[in-house]
Amino acid sequence: MSAGAATSNAPTGEALEAVRAAAQEDIRALRNRIGRLDDDAIDLILRDARSHYAWTDRPVSDAELRTLYDIVKMGPTSMNSCPARFVFVRTPEAKERLAKSLKPANVGKMMGAPVTVIIAHDLEFWQKLPQLFPHEDRRGHFSGKPDYAAETAFRNATLQGGYLMIAARAMGYDIGAMSGFSNEIVDQEFFAGTSLRSNFLCNIGYADESALFQRLPRFRFEDVCELI
Repeated sequence: MSAGAATSNAPTGEALEAVRAAAQEDIRALRNRIGRLDDDAIDLILRDARSHYAWTDRPVSDAELRTLYDIVKMGPTSMNSCPARFVFVRTPEAKERLAKSLKPANVGKMMGAPVTVIIAHDLEFWQKLPQLFPHEDRRGHFSGKPDYAAETAFRNATLQGGYLMIAARAMGYDIGAMSGFSNEIVDQEFFAGTSLRSNFLCNIGYADESALFQRLPRFRFEDVCELI
């Protein structure tokens, strides 16, 4: 199939018009039902939320992780490419493997968390575009262009990692993202022989707040924003 052609599972004609009309009605209904999140919800997911470093032993179930992913997957990505891949590290054996990659200060943070997610991206994500973007074959944008594919995968999987963090907080969990580790070791340990590459780690669970310190400063709007 030539690049730009529609794939066989894409609706056309009246069927396409029907699904578009349904999508438009769905978003109108959503906006009528929920104009915006209330201040408590915004506080929970961002404004008053904190990154955490210590954890209680309260578990996170497989069913809850599936629910979390089902929320995360709905976040927007370029061409609906969905390049992120998530490895939920929870067994003692898997945690020992992951610990090999961590800076010493981060080992305890990870080992104490019920779940540590490896947020990774698939460099060959574009092979799945006929499934995810069925109305036009966009594989030609990436075939034979590894640098462009890697850039697109990294950017959009990073977005998906952000969605995971906010979704976890929205579900009532605490999180602690980590970048103090060796991507090379993670990739060797978990992704050898594949097209997956690690980006960052995120602990998920229920925090022990006694490890918190004071909130660090943030920039003012005037320091980092422009209105033009």
